Amino acid sequence: VRAASESPIAYATRLAISKAATGPADLVVVAADTVVHMADKVYEKPVNRRDGARILGSLSGRWHQVTTGVCVRLGPDQHAFHVTTEVRFRALQREEIDAYLATGEADDKAGAYGIQGLGGALVAEVRGSWTNVMGLPIEETLAAIERVKT
Repeated sequence: VRAASESPIAYATRLAISKAATGPADLVVVAADTVVHMADKVYEKPVNRRDGARILGSLSGRWHQVTTGVCVRLGPDQHAFHVTTEVRFRALQREEIDAYLATGEADDKAGAYGIQGLGGALVAEVRGSWTNVMGLPIEETLAAIERVKT
């Protein structure tokens, strides 16, 4: 649960660190959590399709941020970081929001969309890491794995 005073970036990073702490100490553990936000408003996974429609309507035609907190841990060595990507949605019609939600793809996605699937059609522009929007910034994560291994 996010505290009212906790920034979206701190929230995503805290969740990733918490997840990494549950992994085995003798292996490299990679944990991540992604949040969709506009300024300090966080768009969690939709609780139902009506909530999904509300979220997508809020993001329609606007820029928002996708922040993934990542924690890479090996024994006591840990590297936690975040990556934030700017995403702009096209102006969406209610019918296309409803059609997308009816696919079920958005049901378990922060911000009610998955860029790697049908939700990619909602996106007009991405500034930054596309893999971050998918849920794991690959380039930065690979560098963090090398860092804890050495």
